[in-house]
Amino acid sequence: MADKHEIKAVEDDTEDETDLNYRAPEKKSLQEIQEMDKDDESLMKYKQALLGQLPATMDVNAPNVQVMQMELVCCEAPEPLKMNLTGNVCSLKDKIFVMKEGVSYRIKITFKVNKEIVSGLKYLQNTLRKGIRVDKETHMVGSYGPRIEAYEFLTPMEEAPKGMLVRGTYNMKSWFTDDDKTNHLTWEWNMCIKKDWKE
Repeated sequence: MADKHEIKAVEDDTEDETDLNYRAPEKKSLQEIQEMDKDDESLMKYKQALLGQLPATMDVNAPNVQVMQMELVCCEAPEPLKMNLTGNVCSLKDKIFVMKEGVSYRIKITFKVNKEIVSGLKYLQNTLRKGIRVDKETHMVGSYGPRIEAYEFLTPMEEAPKGMLVRGTYNMKSWFTDDDKTNHLTWEWNMCIKKDWKE
C-alpha cells in the first residue's frame, strides 16, 4: 500500500505502463511449439524441461488461465487470510480481512495454466479508501506453460500502514491479466487496518 504513515490520494494517470516500447511475441499454440525442431533431440529435451509434464487430456471448456486462490501471507497473523477465487468472487466484497497495522505481508496468488502458453501475466491492484484511489500496484508475474500442478506467485514484502489516521477499511480491486490484455479474473475485496488483530 502507499506511504506507510500517511495515505494520500493517487492521481489517476491514464498512461498504460504496458505500452512502453514493449511488443508481445508472436503467439504460437502449444502444438506448434511441440512440432517445431522435432529432429533436434537436445532442443526437444529442453522444451520438455521448460514445459514440464503436460496434462494427458485437456478440458476444452476450462479457461486457459484459472486463478484459484489469493492469500495474504503474514507470519504474525493468528489465522490464514485466504480467498477462494474458484467460485462466486462477488461474495468477497462482503468479507473484510483484518490486518494489524505495521505488520509485513506478501500476497500469494495460486493459479493454473490449462491449455496454451500464456505470456506476460500481471497482477494489478488498486486500493481505494472512501471511494478515492490511494495506491496502485502492478506486479509482473511472468510467462507460463500448461501443466498439471498449479503455479504460485508471491509479491515482494509490503508493510501495512500504521497510525491512527490510516486505520480503517480499504476497498481493493484486483486483476489478473496478460500481454494480450486478456482479463483472466477481476475481483474486489476489503482490508481493514486495525491497531491489533482482535480489536
